[in-house]
Amino acid sequence: MAQIDKIFNSRIKIPTPVFFIVTILIIMYFLPREGKYKYSYAENRPWQYGLLTAPFNFHVHKSDAQVEAEKDSILKSYQPYYFPDLTVSKQAVSQFSKDASAKSIPAEYINYVNRKLNEVYKAGIIPAEDYDKIQLLTKKQIQLRNDNNNISSTRHLASFYTPKQAYEKIITDAPSHVDINHLKAINLNDYLLPNIMFDEKMSTNMKEELLKQVALYDGEVQSGEKIIDRGEIVDSRTKNILDSYNKEVESKVGTKAKPGWLILGELVMITLLIMALMIYLKFYRLHEYNNRKNVIFILIMVGIFPIITGLMADVKMFSLMYLVPFAIPTILIRTFIDSRTAMTTHMVTVLICALMLPLAQMAQFIVIQVMIGYMCIFSLRNLSERSQLVYCSLLILVTYIVTYTAWVLCTEGDPSLIIENGRLYIYFCINFVFVSFAYLLVYVCEKVFGFISEVSMIELSNTNRPLLQELSEVAPGTFQHSMQVSTLVVSVAQRIGANATLVRTGALYHDIGKMVNPIFFTENQIEGINPHAGLTEKESAQVIIGHVAEGVKIAKKHNLPQQIIDFIETHHGKGKAKYFYNSYVNSHPEEVVDEEDFTYPGPNPFTRETAILMMADTVEAASRSLKDNSKEAITEMVNRLIDAQLTDGLFKNAPITFKDIEIAKEVFCERLISMRHMRVAYPELKKSDETETEQ
Repeated sequence: MAQIDKIFNSRIKIPTPVFFIVTILIIMYFLPREGKYKYSYAENRPWQYGLLTAPFNFHVHKSDAQVEAEKDSILKSYQPYYFPDLTVSKQAVSQFSKDASAKSIPAEYINYVNRKLNEVYKAGIIPAEDYDKIQLLTKKQIQLRNDNNNISSTRHLASFYTPKQAYEKIITDAPSHVDINHLKAINLNDYLLPNIMFDEKMSTNMKEELLKQVALYDGEVQSGEKIIDRGEIVDSRTKNILDSYNKEVESKVGTKAKPGWLILGELVMITLLIMALMIYLKFYRLHEYNNRKNVIFILIMVGIFPIITGLMADVKMFSLMYLVPFAIPTILIRTFIDSRTAMTTHMVTVLICALMLPLAQMAQFIVIQVMIGYMCIFSLRNLSERSQLVYCSLLILVTYIVTYTAWVLCTEGDPSLIIENGRLYIYFCINFVFVSFAYLLVYVCEKVFGFISEVSMIELSNTNRPLLQELSEVAPGTFQHSMQVSTLVVSVAQRIGANATLVRTGALYHDIGKMVNPIFFTENQIEGINPHAGLTEKESAQVIIGHVAEGVKIAKKHNLPQQIIDFIETHHGKGKAKYFYNSYVNSHPEEVVDEEDFTYPGPNPFTRETAILMMADTVEAASRSLKDNSKEAITEMVNRLIDAQLTDGLFKNAPITFKDIEIAKEVFCERLISMRHMRVAYPELKKSDETETEQ
């Protein structure tokens, strides 16, 4: 505990924004490593993660091998498109005639070759490489377009020639009067060019039309349908479904596309949310913002659950997220700070955690957790007993069940899904058990951070506690004074919106230092005995002033919270022991008085609660010396004493307004008048003459 105090009270002044920046970096470090949608699995191996249900409808993609096989099958019926190039045959025949005339080739050779050229060109000469490709097709057919582009006819490959086959055809069919060797010398290959040309555009269109007939999907998975559960074997069908699920998710959120941009986006979102919390504290809770201990506490509450969520997201345990008691930070911050800060922190925490969940689960998670946050705030609005935390846990369980059921019905409209996802209700019950132990964490936080809850304050204000019992026995007058002061401060605190429980507890303990020398204080003195008679004014003042330091020692010995010790230290502030100060000044008119000898060590009040106690302590003590208990006398006394404190600057560090002070004056007057009014004298019973005679 001492080490914790050293950290919080360190003289090293770290700017508050640094704590928020560190929180952002820690959360970023624990973001899911492999991407929140990527699962590691293999066919014929057990599924290592929890229950996976379809968050949305998606098609089951066929495997790449299956698609390729179907494509190969349907392409067997594919027939490429070709068209005849009429200019080739004309140019070839014309060129042969020119060359034959120049070379003085006999007429019978010219006539034969011209006839055979026309014959093979009419049948069609196809490039040798195209001939080989078509040879691989099942039907070995092509579609040959006629001059009209809209008409084509089916031709078998055997009806065409390659340049080599055309050459062999001309040589083989040569009549007996034609010398084969002389025919070969004509170089017929120069005139045998392909005239059946591949139509790439038409063929590509035809192939695409055929491939469109291949179905890419093998069924559909409906939203909410079970895909696989922990321990089940991943068969080929399930693997296809998982592959399809990953593809669909990646297409929706782009987990594979530009992962650096995803990281940047997450960084910006988390920064915006944490900065929103910082700005809220800066503008609406400045005291907490300037309090290092409170800032660290809030940021721990914000950071710890995103870390847990990130670790669970790494192992894809999304269905177990509802085991995590997100209500606990809200309960703790509500207990030690206030409801609005608790709800703001809860919203920031939930939104950060939602960034780590699959897109389809974000909305459900946010809606349910928002309702849980509101239930925490509503059920703990008046926290006075630890049993209320258990009651709050029960309400949280009911909220989980009702909200989740309503969500399923309004989004799916299928009550059967409630039964199928029945294990979530078991998770809600386990969550209830976790939240039920929040009261233990309240105790831990009180010890670690030095907080004090309303429950603890109520327990401390029990007058049967040993320290207060000792005060009532050792210094009964001081005890009664403390009780009266506690009554006054509660009335004022309730009127101005201060913490009535805290100020009441502080009032009961503010004068425990008087137990050391109780007889030196007027309220504990027996009539006729004055221990100050043998002391000088300075010595008496030091005894009176010393009850503050003695009270702090006693409080620390009994492990009272620092918030209660603050009341002990500030209930006189840096005011003076005026009775002895004034007496000394009056008896030493020529002497320059050292005011420090008569001044309390302070500090001055720095909260509204400590300021209220200072006022109540002064007016209650002074009211005991009043001889005139009229309304006017009490009102004059209250105004005079509090105005003097105000003039002395004792409230300059407290966030209390003039309006609050005026309300306090009114309440003090009302309470003191009712407490100090004269009782009605009861008449004596007169005895009759007969009775007196008989006696």
